[in-house]
Amino acid sequence: MTAAKSNVHSTFPSPILRASGNGTGDQSCTVDCSSDAPSDWDDYVNAHPSASAYHLARAVAIGQTAFGLRTFYLAARGQDKRILGVLPLVEQSSWLFGRYLISVPFFTYGGLLADTATVASAIVGRATQLAADRKARHVELRHTAPLELGLPERVDKVSMVLPLPNPEEAFLKQIGSKLRSQVRRAEREQLEITWGREELVPEFDPVFAATMHELGTPVYPNHFFATVFSSFRDLISLRVVKMKGKVHGTAILVRHRDRVEVPWAVASPEGKRVSLNMRMYWEMLRHCIAQGAPAFDFGRSSVDSGTYRFKAQWGARPAQLYWHYLLSSGKELPRLNHSNPKYALAASMWRRMPLWCANLLGPGLARNLP
Repeated sequence: MTAAKSNVHSTFPSPILRASGNGTGDQSCTVDCSSDAPSDWDDYVNAHPSASAYHLARAVAIGQTAFGLRTFYLAARGQDKRILGVLPLVEQSSWLFGRYLISVPFFTYGGLLADTATVASAIVGRATQLAADRKARHVELRHTAPLELGLPERVDKVSMVLPLPNPEEAFLKQIGSKLRSQVRRAEREQLEITWGREELVPEFDPVFAATMHELGTPVYPNHFFATVFSSFRDLISLRVVKMKGKVHGTAILVRHRDRVEVPWAVASPEGKRVSLNMRMYWEMLRHCIAQGAPAFDFGRSSVDSGTYRFKAQWGARPAQLYWHYLLSSGKELPRLNHSNPKYALAASMWRRMPLWCANLLGPGLARNLP
């Protein structure tokens, strides 16, 4: 499957370390598969330049901790028993799409990390065997660069990444007069902006649930976000924006290495009408600049979608995402999105459901949404 890549930039390193700077070379390896992370898993992840926060063992386990999802840790080891590559996999299933393995669900980033193409190929082989053992329809590997192992791929998603100038005044000038006026529009309202962590999750949830309902997507339960905050610890924070005492905007931020990502951000229709969402993003960007972060990741979007254009107006540029697949014989690339008629029909029915009912039923379904 192909997608337009015009003006799409690659800002991420390869998941495979081509150079043998750690002395491993293309040596033979064995690949272990376990339900618990090896003790040296995070040591390898922390040393790999393509690793994300979602590769850390405590993040991989979020689905298991929050929902009881079966989780697998694949680790390739050389003759000296040192890890040469890793792949986290989480098993999900639904009556609509069957069983599948994802690296990793709930987040944009995950996938395989390896020192060499030989190691990567060995891990893919073990993942293929695991999928057959688990009778999974497919395995989805979420990467930020081509894997170059000849696997089928989807390239219809991008991350929107904004390099951040310093100081703040330089960025204010960079965004232009139209955006500055929108940010200032929200200053007329009685806004209360709060930074926090898991203690603010109860305030985050109602606005998030209403937005997911409008999109036709089952909402994650409170305990999922409590698990996320517990797992990421000092890497995560939450912003809440109140207007006249009521929450109308909220966002979760994850910082890992030189990048701050916002995996979830929502604003109410009332908030959007007075540009509260613009003020919320402006405050997040100011905070990142003050903290010395060189880049802000607005999260993933489909090219030319409404969210894509919203992020692009801030100056964010698309960075191509590569989602690779291991497929059962004769199977087509999965479409667990609105391009699938079954998915689109389910989303349409969900939007028509009363919000109270969607909030009641949603958490049981969200556990198996990738």
